[in-house]
Amino acid sequence: MGLFTGLVTLPLAPVRGVMWLAETLTEQAEAQLYDPGRIAAEMQQIADEVAEGEITEEEAAAREEDLIRRLNEGRARGYQPGG
Repeated sequence: MGLFTGLVTLPLAPVRGVMWLAETLTEQAEAQLYDPGRIAAEMQQIADEVAEGEITEEEAAAREEDLIRRLNEGRARGYQPGG
């Protein structure tokens, strides 16, 4: 980037910073949302809640279906754990 271009686009630096931050936060949120390890832990939590009588089998099935949907969506998006 030349000196003139740098000076002309300097007022846009805060916008670029905000965009970078938004992209980074989105990537981190998606990494957590689609993480198979996290999904497995949530499945175990559901099983524990059913065993303790905190939720019904129907509630558990609905929550598990959502988790499976998340897992499949993560795979479809090409999410790789740790990547």
